[in-house]
Amino acid sequence: MARKNPNKNNEMPTADQPVDPSRRNLLKSAGIVGAAAMGTGTATNVIAQESQQVSSPITREALEVLTAEEADTLEAICDCLIPSDENGPGAYEARAVHYIDRALASHNKGVRENYMVSLEAINEYSKKTRGAPFYRLIKDYQNSILLGVQSNKVPGCAPSGSGFFNTVRSHTIDGTFCDPYYGGNQNFVGWDMIQYPGIRLSASETDVAQGAALEPNHQSAYDHDTYTKMAGNMAMNQRGGSDNA
Repeated sequence: MARKNPNKNNEMPTADQPVDPSRRNLLKSAGIVGAAAMGTGTATNVIAQESQQVSSPITREALEVLTAEEADTLEAICDCLIPSDENGPGAYEARAVHYIDRALASHNKGVRENYMVSLEAINEYSKKTRGAPFYRLIKDYQNSILLGVQSNKVPGCAPSGSGFFNTVRSHTIDGTFCDPYYGGNQNFVGWDMIQYPGIRLSASETDVAQGAALEPNHQSAYDHDTYTKMAGNMAMNQRGGSDNA
């Protein structure tokens, strides 16, 4: 289903509208590069500044656990956290929501209820204070509400506003910079943003000398047979199904 980015509409902020006081994370730090390789990450700053670029409509994948409205809301939140800007595409284009949806159906299923409760609470608060669900608001209103979530001023979030904010922020970073095998970082836009050249099983002296100027190979770790077999064996052992068990 093709979807227009709901955050770039024709609504104009009023004179008394709050200005987004937040700032963009330093995404090119070594910690985020590590997150790109491992599929996990953290961040210290909160909401990114509003993007000045208009995102193209993205074809949404079939959802595994999120409802359509939950996905719309979460997509808008991710777009606030890591928007597209002069550095390139952001979480929306990277399909961070697809990563989160898949994660909530598997290794992060323990926080599925927190997402359900919190996304509903954010939408209810948005309707009450701004007259529309979160994903239909202009970006300045969205950023203002997210700051309220982070500071525990939006009721109903689980386990708390700040707790949910930290969770979704971490998952958004994971979904933007993870190995594409896990559902995010579509078309390697996250890796390109931080100039991460991609998985390599070996590196020549020339490769090392090039550093950040090394040409991206746009390959997932799972494009390598050696890594795929190793990961498969590890999964089998964890299930207790190895031949040596």
